[in-house]
Amino acid sequence: MAPVHLAPAVERDPLTGLPGLEAARRRLDQWAGDLPVHGLLLSLSRLATINLAYGDSTGDAAIAEAASRLLHFAAAEFDGPWFAARIGGGSFLLLAREPLSRERWELLGSGLADAIARPMTRGATTLRLSPRIALLRALPGEGAESLLDRLGQTMATLERRTGRRLLWADGEVVKPGHSAARLEAELLKALDRNEIDLLFQPQFALDGPGGRDGALTGAEALARWNHPKLGRIGGGALFAIAERIDHVVPLSQQIARLALAEAARWPAPLRLSLNVTPSDLALPHYAESLIAAIAASGFAAERLTIEVTEQALLGDIVAVAAQLGALARAGVRIALDDFGAGFCNFRYLKLLPLNYLKLDRSMVDGIASDPRDLAVLRAIVAMARALDLAVIAEGVEDEQQLAIVAREGCASVQGFIRARPMSGADFAALARG
Repeated sequence: MAPVHLAPAVERDPLTGLPGLEAARRRLDQWAGDLPVHGLLLSLSRLATINLAYGDSTGDAAIAEAASRLLHFAAAEFDGPWFAARIGGGSFLLLAREPLSRERWELLGSGLADAIARPMTRGATTLRLSPRIALLRALPGEGAESLLDRLGQTMATLERRTGRRLLWADGEVVKPGHSAARLEAELLKALDRNEIDLLFQPQFALDGPGGRDGALTGAEALARWNHPKLGRIGGGALFAIAERIDHVVPLSQQIARLALAEAARWPAPLRLSLNVTPSDLALPHYAESLIAAIAASGFAAERLTIEVTEQALLGDIVAVAAQLGALARAGVRIALDDFGAGFCNFRYLKLLPLNYLKLDRSMVDGIASDPRDLAVLRAIVAMARALDLAVIAEGVEDEQQLAIVAREGCASVQGFIRARPMSGADFAALARG
């Protein structure tokens, strides 16, 4: 996944931190004639209802959460350059420049819609957005105006078609029936055959003011499915498919087994980070089963970190705290992932046995150019220090960001500035030095 390159801070939307329409036009003009270019226009159709029912501040929070989900979905899926922008209201543009079949772009659009449509919680209120998505593949020589016009016209058509969620700019309706059912069946077979692969995103300690000299501390496990027709399917789309067939837990368990088996061969004290899903935490015996899997792998529980997002905490928080407490007593460390994205419910900091705050990449993007972004980073680090929590900076992509997060007291970092996701064999070689 190549990083998204954001516009200067003064050109970014203050609510989401994303570039705006003019930045998107410039990016499209830069990419014109350099095919393939894929475009996706996403519109949140229930925003007006949310604003009326709960107020503009709740609507703004929903927009910010949708932007965060879009960024994380794209980060999990793309190997080549991509670009995301908010182009007004509840409308977002996602562009990708890498070889993608029509089927895979359609799959990514459907997976993104699923991610945006998941419930959002703000206080006692649960919100549900209804995304609509227009898709296209750029034509040879097509400029920004033509591409944006085609997406806009497609969205206007889609909004008149009740019950439709995705539509191609050439007028072909995305049909979720046969192709989706086949893909779901193929995932079941892939799980049975242990065909899910893993990549590992290295993590490094932040020692010294420049952040360059920190030692390798471990890696986060990332799921991939190399589909014979669609190509590589990343974690976002993979879990969206699994959710439709009620197989999130088997997928998550398979990933955990594979990652623990791989990490058991790493030299101590390198750590493994695993992501936990809402479906995992809903299982009454999740902690017990994970502790058993850790023991069977031979990997030390004290070297495992479980990463929990706010999305995984939307259910019974007391039950979740009990599950995480059992893991903590077994030696597993707990990280609150994507901190700074979404609604940032600080209540979790009181209730959960946390060891780390993992900063969302949106908390890092502007720290080198925007004093307010830097002030927010400093406030988070100060709060974490007061709570005896270490801060992990995610999505660090340039030397300025690296130097700043090191200077401000973050404990460790992951991002392309130090290393890209890699195979288990490549990570083992990196660990050996």
